[in-house]
Amino acid sequence: MNENHYCIIMAGGIGSRFWPLSRNAMPKQFLDILGIGKSLLQLTCERFLHIIPRERILVVTSEQYLDLVKQQLPYIPESNILAEPYRRNTAPCIAYATYKLMKTDPNAVVVVAPSDHLITGDIDFLETISCALQYARQEDVLITLGIQPTRPETGYGYIQAVKKEGVTIKDHLAYPVKTFTEKPDAKLAGILIESGEFYWNSGIFVWSLSSITKQLERWIPEVSFPFRNGLSLFNTQHEEKFVKKIYEEIRNVSIDYGVMEKAKNTYVFAATFGWSDLGSWESIYMHYDRDAKGNATSGSTTHLDNVTGSLVYADQKDKLIVAKGLENYIVVDTQDALLICPRDDLQFRQLFNDIAHNHEKFV
Repeated sequence: MNENHYCIIMAGGIGSRFWPLSRNAMPKQFLDILGIGKSLLQLTCERFLHIIPRERILVVTSEQYLDLVKQQLPYIPESNILAEPYRRNTAPCIAYATYKLMKTDPNAVVVVAPSDHLITGDIDFLETISCALQYARQEDVLITLGIQPTRPETGYGYIQAVKKEGVTIKDHLAYPVKTFTEKPDAKLAGILIESGEFYWNSGIFVWSLSSITKQLERWIPEVSFPFRNGLSLFNTQHEEKFVKKIYEEIRNVSIDYGVMEKAKNTYVFAATFGWSDLGSWESIYMHYDRDAKGNATSGSTTHLDNVTGSLVYADQKDKLIVAKGLENYIVVDTQDALLICPRDDLQFRQLFNDIAHNHEKFV
């Protein structure tokens, strides 16, 4: 293991598209949503432990989830668990961890990853990360991992690679980035895939601290400089108060929009491991095994009559769920809420917002 390699895991999201299983008090990264006895956060952290020791793994989460992180990752030093007082998107989250790490190891090379993604093919994944870390150690680059698209997905961002300028790094292909495209409609997604130049944006990044701080300070100084100016306060009794003041005033902005789409030294590594952001019940449906009628079930006894292409999920194993006459539906049953929704309903975020407005106690 290289002594300057670190990992930053982002674990502060609320997982609204997994309602009603994911709630404000227990969002999806802390849930055993795959039914294998471990949460997505635990799986993410354990994966990186193969190449990065626990002392060099940082977890950034919301203040309200601090105890959950400590419970699920008891082997991570408490000083490595960073609590955000307010949600301000990925750029402030990354800036906080970056400058805290700058205080102790300015030569660090870092992989930044979400806590709630599904990865299959761990050996391939770890080899890709190790290769990217080594390249970022040698070159002034910002790397994002790109996934080969398999369908015209409208829920993912896309990265356009400059294919004619590709480089091979230890059997891994990498390309300069030409453009980023946010979640497209189905027609545009089809066009992007047909071009052969686009990858799905995995949201996994690799860079050196020197490379990312230069870009943070160039493109979003209003986010980066408050942290840099208080560098001496990190790892002291004044850090919590200092960070809270920053978060009260700091801009809400994603790292993609704030930095990656503007920087001129971005590269996309073409990944070959299995990946899903598990961003919706539809993605869970696509991951689960399905029967001859295209139905996926989990967590309960089900009796399905004339049901096709549907997901039936329950968090109670001793409940019988009976459904008849459904085609392409999502059914999610919890102790206090029941969701019945078409699989192709792309307005689930608005549905969640409506629930939050009208039924706050169920959020």
